[in-house]
Amino acid sequence: MDEFTYEIGVENAGERIDKFLSGELSELSRSYIQKLLKEGMVTLGGKALKANYRLREKDEIEIKIPPAMEPDILPENIPLDILYEDSDVLVVNKPKGMVVHPGAGHYSGTLVNALLYHCGDSLSGINGVMRPGIVHRIDRDTTGSLLVCKNDLAHRSIAEQLKVHSITRKYRAIVYGNLKEDEGTIDAPIGRHPVERKKMAINYKNGKEAVTHYRVLERFRNYTYIECQLETGRTHQIRVHLSSLHHPLLGDEVYGPKENPFHLEGQTLHAMVLGFDHPSTGEYIEFSAPLPEYFEKLLKKLPK
Repeated sequence: MDEFTYEIGVENAGERIDKFLSGELSELSRSYIQKLLKEGMVTLGGKALKANYRLREKDEIEIKIPPAMEPDILPENIPLDILYEDSDVLVVNKPKGMVVHPGAGHYSGTLVNALLYHCGDSLSGINGVMRPGIVHRIDRDTTGSLLVCKNDLAHRSIAEQLKVHSITRKYRAIVYGNLKEDEGTIDAPIGRHPVERKKMAINYKNGKEAVTHYRVLERFRNYTYIECQLETGRTHQIRVHLSSLHHPLLGDEVYGPKENPFHLEGQTLHAMVLGFDHPSTGEYIEFSAPLPEYFEKLLKKLPK
């Protein structure tokens, strides 16, 4: 059971308790926080608070968060497009629409379910039973190269390479409009959106360093085909950074316009190149995932 105490300052006086806690505990959904409030897990002086309680200066709020009950994640015979495999690592070409690891509403059909079937017990355990082998992730509707670790030694090696930004990660994307420069760098911290908690945003106050390099590959009448190279790997980094330039990804209804002119399923983003130092040999190896069919067809139909 995790327990937290917050002493309320003048800047938060008058704010609803559920909204305040959503900001402080951004990893928890507001609905889950409201559930904790209903169950009497949020108290002031030993008295349970309701979700609509308005904070007062110098209130001492206590919240108890019970340990998460992790469901059994079952192996599933889902075909994998394997780009490389040895006793330490596995590089897969993830298809569009596949969630990487289980979570609320997605306990089957994920990449982890497929990995458990393919690898059995040969997956790193550092990230727990929900994320065996997973050392980094890409969004559900992003396709392409994803690295999986088959033991804890490999996991620690790759995690350290991610930490020092030495892994090569090059993406292909199509954005709305025409970028002015042929290449550039976006250096802006990314954190949780201050109002829409399920979104990320440029956040200079509470965000973490985020750097994306881009270059134009081809220009179309109303769109630009680009390559993005990640220096850091924040959640939704490329999507947020390009949207901040007013050139959101085509098909991205979260950070771009709601209309979908080509009836796409999510953003046009593909993790093409993945390179890293092998955990056992130290040799640099690199792999490339071919563009998915939908992406190739889209490039041919975009008006020039």
